[in-house]
Amino acid sequence: MKISINWLQEFINLTVPPEEIADKLTLSGLEVEGLEKFDQITGGLEGLVIGEVLSVQKHPNADRLSITQVTVGEAEPLPIVCGASNVAEGQKVIVAKVGATLYPTAGEPFAIKKSKIRGEVSQGMICAEDEIGLGTQHDGIMVLDTQLPNGTSAADYFGLVSDQVLEIGLTPNRADAASHLGVARDLKALYHQPLTVPNVENFSVDNRNLPIEVIVENTEACPRYSGLTISGVTVQDSPDWLKARLRSINLSPINNVVDATNYVLHGLGQPMHAFNADAIAGGKVLVKTLPAGSTFTTLDEKERKLLAQDLMICNAEEGMCIAGVFGGIKSGVKESTRNIFLESAYFSPEYIRRTAQHHGLKTDASFRYERGTDPNITVYALKVAALLIKKIAGGQISSDIVDVYPNAIEPFRVAVQYKNVDRLIGKKIDREEITAILQQLEIEVIKKNETSITVLVPPYRVDVQREADIIEELLRIHGYDQVEVAAHLSTDYIAHFPEIDDRKLQLRLSEMLIGNGFYEIVTNSLTKPTYVQEATAVSLYNPLSEDLNVMRQHLLFSGLEVIAHNINRQQKNLKFFEFGTTYRHQNGKYLEAKELVVFMTGSVQAESWMAPTEPVSFHHLSSHIQIIFNRFGITGMVQEPLNDPFFSYGLQLVYQDKVVAKLGKVDSKTADSAEVKQPVFCAVVQWLVLVEKLRSISTKERTIFQEISKFPEVRRDLSLVLDQEVAFSEVEKVAKAKSNNLVKRINVFDVYEGEPLGKGKKAYALSFVLQDQHKTLTDKIIDKTMKRLMNQFEQELRAEIRK
Repeated sequence: MKISINWLQEFINLTVPPEEIADKLTLSGLEVEGLEKFDQITGGLEGLVIGEVLSVQKHPNADRLSITQVTVGEAEPLPIVCGASNVAEGQKVIVAKVGATLYPTAGEPFAIKKSKIRGEVSQGMICAEDEIGLGTQHDGIMVLDTQLPNGTSAADYFGLVSDQVLEIGLTPNRADAASHLGVARDLKALYHQPLTVPNVENFSVDNRNLPIEVIVENTEACPRYSGLTISGVTVQDSPDWLKARLRSINLSPINNVVDATNYVLHGLGQPMHAFNADAIAGGKVLVKTLPAGSTFTTLDEKERKLLAQDLMICNAEEGMCIAGVFGGIKSGVKESTRNIFLESAYFSPEYIRRTAQHHGLKTDASFRYERGTDPNITVYALKVAALLIKKIAGGQISSDIVDVYPNAIEPFRVAVQYKNVDRLIGKKIDREEITAILQQLEIEVIKKNETSITVLVPPYRVDVQREADIIEELLRIHGYDQVEVAAHLSTDYIAHFPEIDDRKLQLRLSEMLIGNGFYEIVTNSLTKPTYVQEATAVSLYNPLSEDLNVMRQHLLFSGLEVIAHNINRQQKNLKFFEFGTTYRHQNGKYLEAKELVVFMTGSVQAESWMAPTEPVSFHHLSSHIQIIFNRFGITGMVQEPLNDPFFSYGLQLVYQDKVVAKLGKVDSKTADSAEVKQPVFCAVVQWLVLVEKLRSISTKERTIFQEISKFPEVRRDLSLVLDQEVAFSEVEKVAKAKSNNLVKRINVFDVYEGEPLGKGKKAYALSFVLQDQHKTLTDKIIDKTMKRLMNQFEQELRAEIRK
């Protein structure tokens, strides 16, 4: 279902961005599946402005072309080669500037480029109406009668309005929200803003010259039927504003009368039908069923056999319309129609659903009727439609409103216990807030005490008839995201979330590393005294061996010993990991810490004819560690240079002021101590710190799921010469901060260090992937973004941009 933001503003005045409205609606249960821009004219005349022709000269190389100088409010006039015979000095014209894309009435879109036409430079185009999609005339350029300043956008001159359109995935139970008014009701409760509805105070009967009698024979299928007549209408095209409203929600305008009924349908949610009053034989409308097997020809010129349960709108002689589903070919409004009978009814959802399914007919009217409409809006909607038709089609209201409503449909009475509200939601909501939410939702509180309330739910809320339904309404307006769910808390209707178990996390991580080609090792907690610092060592009183007389302070050395053992047996391409405990004696206390250590050495993969061998590097290790943190949703870590005697270089990863991991190349002296001669890369993750951070994330932060952008990515490459001490993370930080969220990914695809750059310098070849979630990036925006990034790299990182 499409909802126009501009149309929505007729019912509720909101100044927030459409994206916020979409998020609010989604969180309250009306899932917005998309947000698209709608232009009254394709392209919205973007890049087209008012210009003034300063001079016209004959083209020296073409008899039918002229060279014009046109000012568009800029410092210098534009030279434009024009082929129109009516171009003249002093004219106000529509100019398409270089870079604009034109969408002609017929043919494919085309972009305006700076060009040479028969040897003369042309920097734009003076437009005819068919060239910009405004009509079909191509006799010459458009000449404007306006005093607007040069450079004024063409869209402003023509009064074009752009719009944002929400695509809502409406669930079957929310029939009340199948209109702009219905969506506005939810926004009223969410934003505490009043509703504005069409005023019908000016409604009055002009005469009673065209009475139509209404007889409802089947009141079960049609509990309420309202109607009136309008005489002397002129059926023609709708005004532009009404066409724009309908087109914005993907409806094709038909004529002013039919468009008015569709406007009320999608505005108020009340389906309507206009009959040619002169085709109503006998001056009677009968609402009844016909014998099974009766034939009826619908608007699509198909003859259909009716069921005995198909409700029909008939005249004194024959059927005119399948009630609530589809009109007939004989009684529809045509250009020759002068008098109309306007129907506004409430039909039984069961009858309409059965008929629509049997005949395979799905219309906007049946969509709403079979889910349940508002029985109390029929007369109001009739007045709104009648006043609109008088305004755009003329005519006079020529009968009293006929309203057949023998048995009024009462609101639903529901009792709600506060204790059940607290139990089902999982938190206690202030009792005054409960009352306020219900009032905002037009649910009347008729009885209230310390333990419960009793409410009356309007009949249009067919999905709210039980206590649990009321509680659901309270929760969705209060906010699902406002209910604090602890990691170990459960309620009746919220799934049980056990406390994070570090052993289960360890198992999951082990499986992930094994899947990436690592082998798990388990080493002895006892180690050599040369591997520990004596001041903090935990020594054994009765060691079995002098070589194993202390508890290990690191997993690094025992892992290096395993690597040495494998290398000595001709296994040089190794990927190991271990979970283990380290021990220290500090300030009179014995301290234990659990760590995860990851090793990589040798080649990335075994020798093969399919691909050349590549030695393991720091970046191979770093990518695996990043996968670990991404797997558990930890982002935003700060990278700092590693200063550790066991590593020759590397990084430490800091999250919320705590060091979570260290990774780098093992220092050659450290490796030699275990008799390992080949380069070894190692990462040490503080496991308990990581688990602690995971627990805090599970309760304080939420995973955000975002729709994949419909718009294409764009890649731009850049080469930077930087000081050696500038880390890639600094480049990444500047790019993310200064790109207005357009830079999605940055990749280093080449690094160079050498004499031409100078001492202490390095060159990064970087690829930047840019993408906008809401529109296609233009070259202008991309170039502007890259220029801003280059300026920031030069200012903040003292980078040199290699051209």
